[in-house]
Amino acid sequence: MVATGGIAAQFTKDVQALEDAQVVAVASRDEGSAKTFADRFAIPRAYGDWAGLFADPEVDVVYVATPHSAHRAAAGAALEAGKPVLCEKPFTLNAREARELVTLAGERGLFLMEAMWTYCNPVVRRLVELVRDGAIGELRSVQADFGVSGPFAPEHRMRNPALGGGALLDLGVYPVSFAQLLLGEPARIQADAQLSPEGVDVNTGMLLGWDSGAVAVLTCGIDGSSGTRATVTGSRGRIELPDGFFAPDSFVLHREGAAEPEVVRVSSPLHGMQHEAAEVASCLAAGRLESSLVPLSGTLSVMRTLDAVRERVGVHYAQDSVR
Repeated sequence: MVATGGIAAQFTKDVQALEDAQVVAVASRDEGSAKTFADRFAIPRAYGDWAGLFADPEVDVVYVATPHSAHRAAAGAALEAGKPVLCEKPFTLNAREARELVTLAGERGLFLMEAMWTYCNPVVRRLVELVRDGAIGELRSVQADFGVSGPFAPEHRMRNPALGGGALLDLGVYPVSFAQLLLGEPARIQADAQLSPEGVDVNTGMLLGWDSGAVAVLTCGIDGSSGTRATVTGSRGRIELPDGFFAPDSFVLHREGAAEPEVVRVSSPLHGMQHEAAEVASCLAAGRLESSLVPLSGTLSVMRTLDAVRERVGVHYAQDSVR
C-alpha cells in the first residue's frame, strides 16, 4: 500500500478478506502515518518512504492510493524499481502522464492497471454482455451522475489544485468511464462548469457524442449530493442502475415488449474492491501485463476525454505545462 488515506484503508480491508492475498507492507512519506496504518491493519512492515517499500522483495504488486497529483510519481517509481502496479483512478492528472506510465510499464515488461473497480464488478460485466448481445437494441444514450454535498475547505484535496482537486477527476471519472465502457471514445465533447475561487470545477456537465448518433449526458459535482444513478437507453429498451451505479449489486432491465421489467443480479463470493484485487492476482499469476477487463487503451481513452473536458471548462494543473 502506498499512502494511508480512506481509499487505502478500504482496499486493505477488502484484500485482507481474500483467501489468497496478503498486505505485507505500507509506505507513506510520513513514517508515523505508515506505522499507525500498519498497526491498525496488522501489516508486517511500515516504511517512511516509497523507496523502502519498492525495494521490499516480498512485495509482488504495489497499490497506489496517493492524491491524484502523486499518481504519476508513485506509480512511475514503483515501475522503475521493477514492481507491477495497480494505480487508483483517475490514473494520472492528464493523458501525457498516463502515456508515460504505459510506456514505462511496456519497456520494463511489467503489469500495470488502473483501479477502476466498476469495470471488474460482475453486475457491470453482465450489463455489458447484455448490451453487446443486443438486449436493448442499438445504444442511443447514457446518462450518469455523481455528486457529493461537501462542503470542502479550500485546502481540502477536493478543492486544492495542487492535489488535482475538482469534481471531474475525483467523481466525474466514473460517469465518463461508464459511458466509454459501453460506447468507446467520443467523437465530440462539450462541457460547462462552475469553477471555485481556486480554479477547480465544482459542478460540471458533459455532453459526449459518437458518430453512431449515441450521446452521453454526464454530471459531477462537489457541492450537492446527486442520485448517483445511471441509465442506458437503446432502441428496444433500457437499463437502469440504482444509487451507487459505479459498484452496483443489481440493475433493472426494461425490454421492449416484455410484460414486466427484469431485476438482474449476479451471485459472487466477492464484494467491493475484491473484484479488482482478484483480477490483478489473476493477471499476475498468468503472466499478463495488462487486464482485459481494464485495458490500458481504455484508461488512455478516458484520460483524453478528461483532458478535453478540463480544457473546455478552463481547469488547468501545473503538471499540464510540463513537456
